[in-house]
Amino acid sequence: MRAVTVLGSTGSIGENTLDLIGRDAGGYDVVALTGGRNIARLAEQAVTHNASVAVTAFPELYQDLKTRLSGTGIEVAAGPEAVLQAAERPADWVMSGIIGVAGLAPGLKALEQGKTLALANKESLVCAGPLLLGAARDHGATVLPVDSEHSAVFQALIGEDIAAVERIVITASGGAFRDWPLDRLAEATLEQASSHPNWEMGQRITIDSASMFNKAMEVIETKEFFSVAPDQIEVLVHPESLIHALVGFNDGALMAHVGPPDMRHAIGFALNWPERRTLPVERLDLAAIGTLNFAAPDARRWPALRLATWVMEHGGLAGAAFNGAKEQALDAFISKQIGFTQMAQIVEAALEAMEADNSLASTEIRLDNVTQADQTARERARAAIAALN
Repeated sequence: MRAVTVLGSTGSIGENTLDLIGRDAGGYDVVALTGGRNIARLAEQAVTHNASVAVTAFPELYQDLKTRLSGTGIEVAAGPEAVLQAAERPADWVMSGIIGVAGLAPGLKALEQGKTLALANKESLVCAGPLLLGAARDHGATVLPVDSEHSAVFQALIGEDIAAVERIVITASGGAFRDWPLDRLAEATLEQASSHPNWEMGQRITIDSASMFNKAMEVIETKEFFSVAPDQIEVLVHPESLIHALVGFNDGALMAHVGPPDMRHAIGFALNWPERRTLPVERLDLAAIGTLNFAAPDARRWPALRLATWVMEHGGLAGAAFNGAKEQALDAFISKQIGFTQMAQIVEAALEAMEADNSLASTEIRLDNVTQADQTARERARAAIAALN
């Protein structure tokens, strides 16, 4: 029986992870589940999977969680420190599904145990790739990618020499505005940006898909995880979202990973690695699908991709600043302080301000200076937002 912990169990990644774990209940011992404000769901998950401990990141919700789990024998804890302690508990496999830069510290704690970290938290690699991967090396731990694109690249590289790779192509659906006239983008509303043409996701990730900031994050992740140069990474708009990534080799071959847009594939691969086991995902009928479409991304429509290149070329703390400014700009769009196209303007202004005052230069990536860069970027973004208003 494998001991597993799910950090961020009430989010979509956590829910899908527990769906797979629950299909083989005798095969897993659930050590810890952590969540946020959805206390009812966290308590339900803890009971269903007989977790040893359930943790909410919010101290003020401790009593609610405690009451719901009264009499179950399940330990209850609350607060950021409790989340870190949950990540430190001995486990064979830990899912890093916490959203945002808050997922970095728990992921590092899990790696210190020398086990396997299934990484769905984009910010860990974007903000602190060298720190995270260095921790894995230092403690003999394994990091497995769970983003569908990076899982696809990882799978395409099995048995291959990374030195033979010429390019890595990650695909993007194009989001809500892929077919809009460019002159209409500035008028895009919050409601329109929150609706994805292919599937239902959380509001923030759906907006990031429309702006391509999500894909910009994934481009940076690709550089960090696979140690390739920025000019080896390409983005291809693929509306059907069936090819998740392609790897191009020096003999001209392209290895594509094709599968349904179901996160349980990437999660299941990481959960069962190094084996492959049967997963409850759709089997594609390519004859019925008939046609797949591809297009190069328009830099005018999606300036976030250009900013990702800037971040990769600058290195240092640029990734942490990029993410912090992006989060602040997204908050401002959701609260209707700025327009859709102004998000990229805000992020660029914040990065330029930090470059000008030398806030991005660092020869060492540590948790403390990553946190400081994140906070500074948010401050710079707020100043840029105020200047627009």
